[in-house]
Amino acid sequence: MPHATMEILTNGWNVLIILLGFGVLIFIHELGHFMAARWAGIRCESFAVGMGPVLGAWRSGIGWRAGSTDPATIARFGKPAIEMTDEELARNGIGETEWSLRALPLGGYVRMLGQDDLDPASVSEERRSFQRAPVWKRMIVVTAGVTCNLILAIALFVLTFMVGVRFEAPVVGAVAPGSPAAAAEPAEGGPAGLKAGDAITAIDGEPVLTFADIQIAGAMARPGEALTIEVQRADETGMTVQRTFRMIPRKDAVSGLLAIGIEPAMSGLIGAVRGEEREIFDSALTSAGLGPVMTGTKADPLRELTEIIEPASGANAAQMHRVTQQYIPVPVGERAPNSPSVTVLLGEAADRSAGALFDTKWTTASGAEVTRTLQPIPELQVLITPASEINGAEIDRGLLGLVPLMRVERVAAGSPNQDTLRPGDVLLRVENVDGPRMSQLRTALASHAGGTADVVVLRSGEPTRLTAKVDRAGRLGVVIAPALDQPATTGTINRLATENNGERATAVAALALLPRTTVRSVAGTAVIDWVTMRAAFLAATKDAAVQGAGASVEIEVEAPTPAHERSTVVLVIAKEDVAAIHTLGWESPVTSAIFDPLMTRLTANGNPITAIRMGFHQTKTMVVMTYLTLDRIFRGSVGVEQLRGPVGIVHLGSRVVDRGVMYLVFFLAMISVNLAVLNFLPLPIVDGGLFLYLIYEHITGRAPSLKFQNAATMVGLLLLGSLFLFTFYNDVMRLFTGG
Repeated sequence: MPHATMEILTNGWNVLIILLGFGVLIFIHELGHFMAARWAGIRCESFAVGMGPVLGAWRSGIGWRAGSTDPATIARFGKPAIEMTDEELARNGIGETEWSLRALPLGGYVRMLGQDDLDPASVSEERRSFQRAPVWKRMIVVTAGVTCNLILAIALFVLTFMVGVRFEAPVVGAVAPGSPAAAAEPAEGGPAGLKAGDAITAIDGEPVLTFADIQIAGAMARPGEALTIEVQRADETGMTVQRTFRMIPRKDAVSGLLAIGIEPAMSGLIGAVRGEEREIFDSALTSAGLGPVMTGTKADPLRELTEIIEPASGANAAQMHRVTQQYIPVPVGERAPNSPSVTVLLGEAADRSAGALFDTKWTTASGAEVTRTLQPIPELQVLITPASEINGAEIDRGLLGLVPLMRVERVAAGSPNQDTLRPGDVLLRVENVDGPRMSQLRTALASHAGGTADVVVLRSGEPTRLTAKVDRAGRLGVVIAPALDQPATTGTINRLATENNGERATAVAALALLPRTTVRSVAGTAVIDWVTMRAAFLAATKDAAVQGAGASVEIEVEAPTPAHERSTVVLVIAKEDVAAIHTLGWESPVTSAIFDPLMTRLTANGNPITAIRMGFHQTKTMVVMTYLTLDRIFRGSVGVEQLRGPVGIVHLGSRVVDRGVMYLVFFLAMISVNLAVLNFLPLPIVDGGLFLYLIYEHITGRAPSLKFQNAATMVGLLLLGSLFLFTFYNDVMRLFTGG
């Protein structure tokens, strides 16, 4: 069973806490309607939290009952309270309102005399009916629920800012190759593109406080329009400077949302590992050689990276980098600290090592200090095809148009292919695609989403044919990585995208190599893997790189045929490609997956006035973002599949609970804002639609006709019912596919 499904089924306490939180939000919303109705003199017959069958109810003079209080009322007085007049209720000593808790935690309502959202014909001319109250009072009653939700949101935000709540810092940890951020146009000249360590301070003039602000700004951007992004960056002298860039967000192939293509910066702390992340975490530690320290028979897991020690350039001495773990904004013009992202520091150390081993110091869970020696991995070229440039598809890495085969790094728990695929399997063929690159693999699987795909893998040195299951999102449920230990190649990339939407041929385009061709030697140097292949190409083109010229290099290749024929071909390498491969460095084997993000703390520092101002600002921002989301759905830049219904919100909320009380309070404040906004949309059967009816009545002196109201109610039910079913289906499928 997928992790997401197991999580929501087994983490019952978190789910219960979220359901109770939603119950509070609904109670506050309905309490607003109730209190306003009582103030307006309108009789309130029922106050319900939840929908559907009544679990339990309470009425003054009757007390608590399992199910409704009506049977007890009828038994004592011969009829239900709803049929009694005010005088009869007073004479019998029972309250006019039944307070009930219902089975489905999907909403709630206050039933007022003469007002029923689902039955516009249910009107009354009684003295205390909804219709008999003045229009202006009814407007207050209708808007009271939304108002209470907004007041509650402000109060919850104020509480979080008084105490303080930590979020991912708005610092760039990595920039995706070929992304809008990588090609960002500088406003004042200088090098293009954001880079790791940049602290983003504002987008389109709006202050940026967290990394989520950056993601939201990208997703909510108008399609095709550029964002203006201001960043703080340390220059060559170590001083902080302000830079401004413009970039047009592009739809991300994975999330389906507009994005600029950056990842958050990481601290040196090992992440607090949740259940569904445990295998990713363990795999990343093991592959980097960072397993736990064994003390006797006990495992002492690593807790934090504290120092990075690398050979100093041109000397036997070592230089040390202490890991910065806290995001501290630095005023422009002052000296900035070293890059705050641990992954940046590790990458820089790996690159300066030129492939040599380098040491890192860690503290363990027991507080002991240990040293771990890391082996850098070779950097490959980023190969951006015209298709990936246009469609935001996966970007491949390789050399001169050659790309490594793909290997199964890990089979995720709950994967549909747990008993089919194994770690180490090399993908030789998927359906009709020989040696698929990552981008080709995604396309091949997409056409078999929800079904099966024929797969051939190299397992224990032998081709093995399998039938793999493909989930509805077009995935195998495995982690894929380049098979750098084998010199085999996928189908070659023949054309690359250039600036200004141009194209150019790769060095291997003219050779017409078959997919799964193996490179056996380069310029007479034997090739056994991609490390030796890259080194051989660099050695063969060394003189050309110095001269700024192109080069011709003989390579021996082996065709993927039964006879394994070998041939020698000449690879003509253009001068720009020679220059490109000689800029390649080395990368750290430690991925960001094992670290906690770099955090920043949103706090009013104990100042209640500041907290109130921040609370109002955050509430206003959330209101605007909710309306923007609806606008972007209609524009098409945000897909309706991104919407979440009750099940999806409970799932997200159950994850938030693990992050602490203040995260839960902040999450409920956001939901309270969304509840207010959605309830006040101009749609039938919600508060916004009823408010429009009252405006019409105020202008014309009469309510809309019952025929119109009935038709509008049916349309509203159809719209909201369809939306509920759509989001419910998506939520459930996300749970079962891990999406």
